[in-house]
Amino acid sequence: MNGQELGGRVAVVTGGSRGIGLGIAKAYREAGAHVVIASRKPDGLAAAREELLRVKGDGEVHEVVANVGEPADAERCAEETVSHFGSLDVLVNNAATNPYMGDLLDLDLPRAEKTVRVNQYGMVAWTRCAWRAWMREHGGAVVNIASVGGLVVDPHIGWYNATKAAMLHMTRQLAYELGPLARVNAIAPGLIKTELARAVWEPREPILTAKLPLRRLGTVEDVAHAAVFLASEAASWMTGQTLVLDGGATVLPIGVEE
Repeated sequence: MNGQELGGRVAVVTGGSRGIGLGIAKAYREAGAHVVIASRKPDGLAAAREELLRVKGDGEVHEVVANVGEPADAERCAEETVSHFGSLDVLVNNAATNPYMGDLLDLDLPRAEKTVRVNQYGMVAWTRCAWRAWMREHGGAVVNIASVGGLVVDPHIGWYNATKAAMLHMTRQLAYELGPLARVNAIAPGLIKTELARAVWEPREPILTAKLPLRRLGTVEDVAHAAVFLASEAASWMTGQTLVLDGGATVLPIGVEE
């Protein structure tokens, strides 16, 4: 048996209607898992479900309208998942928001609170609900989608990156608190070629890739493959860790300029 198969497992993916979340949901279904995608917009969820059903796989696809920043939605999703499938084996905390770009000293409280509520507290709330609904008695795996921004300084999205840095620390904290039943790991992607980030990477792709040791930007599939690994038995002795997927950006020597 392939150690990275997920046959029969049930996975919840927040922000699962597009981008990295949808890519992970596809990879999980290909690996044999039943997949629950959670997102705020019903239309987007319906379209994502149709796309997932075209992916070769035996698992069912279920969608739940939910706001990651609302703890009651997390509880409802966890309970609905267990009721529908009988388990909740994998949670992917993928959904995030970034309503502010600029210097930290110009940040206003409403946008600061929204970012923390979704990116930071949302991760805790959804993990708590998955734990109480299933993993506390049966075990499981939590995969947190953070960002390489949580490891570096950026002149434009410092507050967003601070919440991602918090995710990396909370991954270690939760790994300690939820072991030995549940494993908790994170992925820190660099710039990924998603539609949402197209305006960032498309005009500058040749410049950006020329600096990277691997000479290309990341793809959704790169992140999805790592998420399958972390959810599978192949990572059964791994917890509290962060996989950095950045094409080598964080190993560039000081002085390399754009």
